[in-house]
Amino acid sequence: MSTDPTAAPAPAPARVAVLGAGAWGSAFALVLADAGSQVVLWSRREEVAEEVRTRRTNAAYLGDVRLPAGVDATSDVAAAVDGADLVVLALPLQRLREHLDAWRPLLPPVPLVQLAKGVETGTGRFGCELVAEAAGVPPERVVAVSGPNLAGEIARRDPATTVVACRDEAVAHRVADACSSAVFRPYLSDDVIGVDVAGAVKNVVALAVGMTEGAGHGANARASILTRGLAETMRLGVALGGRATTFAGLAGVGDLVATCGSPLSRNHRVGLALGRGTPLAQALREVGATAEGVTSAPAVLERARAAGVEMPLTAEVVDVVAGRRTPRDAAARLLSRSRTLDGP
Repeated sequence: MSTDPTAAPAPAPARVAVLGAGAWGSAFALVLADAGSQVVLWSRREEVAEEVRTRRTNAAYLGDVRLPAGVDATSDVAAAVDGADLVVLALPLQRLREHLDAWRPLLPPVPLVQLAKGVETGTGRFGCELVAEAAGVPPERVVAVSGPNLAGEIARRDPATTVVACRDEAVAHRVADACSSAVFRPYLSDDVIGVDVAGAVKNVVALAVGMTEGAGHGANARASILTRGLAETMRLGVALGGRATTFAGLAGVGDLVATCGSPLSRNHRVGLALGRGTPLAQALREVGATAEGVTSAPAVLERARAAGVEMPLTAEVVDVVAGRRTPRDAAARLLSRSRTLDGP
């Protein structure tokens, strides 16, 4: 320890409000606390907040994982955001606008960190676009955190990496500093739309991969669907202003591989059930959590058509989810498409 009286004092721990006590919000609260941040986790249900405060668990989402002492909890949004240096939004994307509309007067003028991955139905807004619009803040204050980040593994403190994307590099550094630990490594990017598109469309691809497996197809078919999904994601992202290199990195291929290959992935599990012939409503009940790809797929397709981007895999997923086609029929239609010179 330095004894030099002129040495600059160590920076105070960041105070972070995490709004949303689901699996990913709770796991990210753990990451932030492990990195030295002081965290207030907001839950709309007081009994969940009390469980976090008294038992240090959120059993409904993280099982017996114990949350660090640096995580406090409340059901009062105003108390959660009071004095916060960062506000993390860990809410289902389709409900994010209504929350931000209500909370807008309460939010401090600090970076807003967006965790949800998807596209808003009706508007076609990706996560950071939605946050900037609904919260009425400059895009430079909105940050995307996205990558191969399965909440269950992160809660166990398995090693993981992520991408922190923001138009303002200094803001990205602030968020990365607040969540960097020995087992959680953030990398920086300024390609916010690319990271947002990758995070949203990978959920749709995970549904397709799960359907393929559930229908009894093997590794060749699974790899083909995953590759086609990546190609579609990249085409859309580049058309909307993203960089192709983003889709070859953690936010693209990395997240896609994790989401399409793990039994912890909600979208993959719903796809598996659909491929086995389970009705959608039953599949969603069995998973028991938000599968964002189900609601985002039609919005992704609409945004792609508006941009003049062809996404045949996404179109087939939309038809399967809507009950217009079976997974086997969708796979057959994809395999019967005309050959091209530029790959999938």
